[in-house]
Amino acid sequence: MVEFFNTVGEQFLRNSWLELTAVVFAIAYLLLAVRENILCWYAAGISTVIFLYIFWDVKLYMESGLQVYYLAMAGFGWYQWRRANEVSTNLQISMWNMRQHLVALVFIAILTFVSGYLLNSGTDAELPYLDSFTTWASVVTTFMVARKVLENWIYWLVIDSISIYLYIDRELYFTSLLFAVYIVIIFFGWFSWSKTYRQKTGQPRAAPVT
Repeated sequence: MVEFFNTVGEQFLRNSWLELTAVVFAIAYLLLAVRENILCWYAAGISTVIFLYIFWDVKLYMESGLQVYYLAMAGFGWYQWRRANEVSTNLQISMWNMRQHLVALVFIAILTFVSGYLLNSGTDAELPYLDSFTTWASVVTTFMVARKVLENWIYWLVIDSISIYLYIDRELYFTSLLFAVYIVIIFFGWFSWSKTYRQKTGQPRAAPVT
């Protein structure tokens, strides 16, 4: 336990302000996303650029590459939400059917295996399969957020739970704490979006997958 706190203290002195800045903007992104506020994409862009550097530094190459995708999706999400506002028809919260979820899960599984194998056999990447899974699952889920698919919150719950272990292993304690906070916010996001979905569709409740 003493060694753990010593390690945390050393990391705080080494790169805490950079990581904390990324964490603050990442939390701002999720809180704004819960409220369907377009400013969430600006916060996402800032945190993404910082995390790109941090993850590359600790040899989580897939996570680092994921930040490039996040940056592009921040622009895509901003455009989608802004375009909907400009034509006075808000992008509606929707749900995917079972076939859409199956396609998404197969896509994630195949690419996780392929990139995990390549990283494991050809690079010095750490935890290549977990790194690959959280990366490809995040690719799909970020697209779901941009399209306001309700079940994105369930996907994030799985991804963020695994990510906590991944970041603790790499001694990114502030980032792992961020994802613990994410898990709490995810429940607020699910209930908030579910309420909006029910109000606009007249359904009694929103099941996780239909």
